[in-house]
Amino acid sequence: MRDVNIIYLKMTSASGATSKIKIRSLYMANTWFAGYKEVKRLRMKFENTEVWGFEHALRGMRNPLNSWDKSDSRYATKLDCQTIQGMKEGIYIIGEGDMRLAKKLIAGGSEHRKFLRQIMISVDITAPLYWFKEFDTYKVGTTANSTSTMHTLSKDPITKDCFELDDVDDIYMKFFFDEVIDKLEAMRVTYNQFRNMGEADKAREAWKALVAALPESWLQTRTVTMNYENLFNMYHQRSHHKLKQWSEDFCNWVKTLPYAKEFICGEDDE
Repeated sequence: MRDVNIIYLKMTSASGATSKIKIRSLYMANTWFAGYKEVKRLRMKFENTEVWGFEHALRGMRNPLNSWDKSDSRYATKLDCQTIQGMKEGIYIIGEGDMRLAKKLIAGGSEHRKFLRQIMISVDITAPLYWFKEFDTYKVGTTANSTSTMHTLSKDPITKDCFELDDVDDIYMKFFFDEVIDKLEAMRVTYNQFRNMGEADKAREAWKALVAALPESWLQTRTVTMNYENLFNMYHQRSHHKLKQWSEDFCNWVKTLPYAKEFICGEDDE
């Protein structure tokens, strides 16, 4: 049975903007799609989320005791679609027996819940550099491709929209960030002028100064691939972090994922 059933769902954010989320073999779509809202503050956002791998992860989960015959998970049928509200054919439904074993293994610790490492997720994350600096501490099992600051910094005007400034007090915005952003834009313009004039040495110095002065609130987009074990550790280690990008934005996004309550956050998590 193949694990490549792909469903495209159209999501509408509070602002009215629409986006598509691509899903593979998910559990009970109606239990989490219906309440999904785009997880994004004014700047930080999570887009193009994909989740896959439940079938092979749960199959491998039963390998130690050769108990594959006890597996009760399956793909939704036409009959399921007729009898279960919101169900779509091809969605992977985890049975009670498999769920019971999965919870037992998760409670047993990381050495027992290895199946979580085989449930994969990919997402485009736009976040400030200071957030990615902490995210980068999670190296094992994660891969990321980022937009290039070195190649794109000089192309577009530098404005407030390029930075995560939601948590900055208005006074600091007025007397610090406004001035910094204006100076960065002036440096960008200067760099382009030197480059267009063929002044390679001056352009190089202007570029180095621009990169060196760039604040860590600069927003960067990365396409990140990781697994549910990564998310399990991140969620429990960062759910009370003083940065809202962790405790609110990231953790709220995790809660929208399939089986997040059972496999990542915990049954008692609110």
